[in-house]
Amino acid sequence: MIQDSGREKLSDKKFDSPVNKEKFINKLFERLVALKVEFKNVDFRYCIFDAVYIRNCIFEDCDFTGCRFVNCNLAGSSFNGCKFDYATFDKTHIDNDILDVGCPGPENLKLKFARSLRLNYQQIGDAKSANKAINIELQATEDHLHKAWKSKESYYRKKYKGINRLKVFGEWVEFKLLDLIWGNGESTWKLCRAVLMVLLIITGVHAIGFGDPTLVKSYFEALLISPQVFLGILEPSAYPKLYLTAILLVRLIMFGFFMSIIIKRFNRR
Repeated sequence: MIQDSGREKLSDKKFDSPVNKEKFINKLFERLVALKVEFKNVDFRYCIFDAVYIRNCIFEDCDFTGCRFVNCNLAGSSFNGCKFDYATFDKTHIDNDILDVGCPGPENLKLKFARSLRLNYQQIGDAKSANKAINIELQATEDHLHKAWKSKESYYRKKYKGINRLKVFGEWVEFKLLDLIWGNGESTWKLCRAVLMVLLIITGVHAIGFGDPTLVKSYFEALLISPQVFLGILEPSAYPKLYLTAILLVRLIMFGFFMSIIIKRFNRR
């Protein structure tokens, strides 16, 4: 039932000359070293790179499908036209331009690739690269969820049928709603925009329900007091308790979103 995978272990090796059209499938590279070496059309499928040092190398049209990079230093290396389907990264130093040239085509693979790099960059404390990765991850997630319920592609129609298609539609609606409110935890500007919309709603309710809707002055006065009402500083006696409770609930939710964004920002430092 269980057979040997046939993975060959190569420890303490070094590439010191250009490599072209070679195959290194299902290898375990330990403490591999390469400096300013050019790799073209090299097949590295299903390899594990452990504690390798590959600096300022050039990879052209190489295949890293299913590869795993652990505790590696790939800084300064470029990956042009390379394939990274199902590749994962762990505590690896790698330039973030790989997000521009190495993302897989299918959305579900792209989001997994970006998520792996995001977690990797967070592990090494690279906040700028982590932010870049999460933006790609969020966009890929949105595209994947949208295609999952709407696309007529055979892959999605076979995988998402009946109730599963309805379920993923609900996930897409939730994703879009949270993106509109606070950018799924990544946009302070969108959260401020959502708070402004809440203030405008409070303004409209006050002017129409508790003021004179025919006077512009009524709307202006309502706009001035709306921040006080939202923050709980002012509670007009004319407001129903249910309405004040709803404002309190929205305020707590918005405050929770804001604190979540702040905590995420500090955690990435």
